Amino acid sequence: MIAIGSDHGGFELKQEIMAHLEKRGLEYKDFGTYTPESCDYPVYGKAVARAVASGACDRGIIICGTGIGISITANKIPGIRAALCTDCFCAEATRLHNDANILALGGRVVGPGLALKIVDTFLDTPFSGDERHKRRISMIED
Repeated sequence: MIAIGSDHGGFELKQEIMAHLEKRGLEYKDFGTYTPESCDYPVYGKAVARAVASGACDRGIIICGTGIGISITANKIPGIRAALCTDCFCAEATRLHNDANILALGGRVVGPGLALKIVDTFLDTPFSGDERHKRRISMIED
């Protein structure tokens, strides 16, 4: 199960991503926002992060205008490693090396075509499990 949430700046991209997840046959839970009206990104960043941290959802996708504010918010929740990605290389590297559990995107930064490729890369790339990466993740969490 994938948790997904956005503020108004990411609303349109969130709609595209949800349709893409459905086409892939992937289950998701939408934590809002549910309209393009102005709202506060911390509400949705925290909701997705809590769902992932609790184990209710395996991974998360969060979107605001730039992806910055919502990723900062999500990373305040213990156990969350949210990564703002603007290309497929970053999405692959953050999964392989950081075992990131939430992907952050900027709805006003990344177009829908690239965003869907980033989402696929993030969801399809496993954590490498290398000892050095486990050690570094442990250092982040301590």
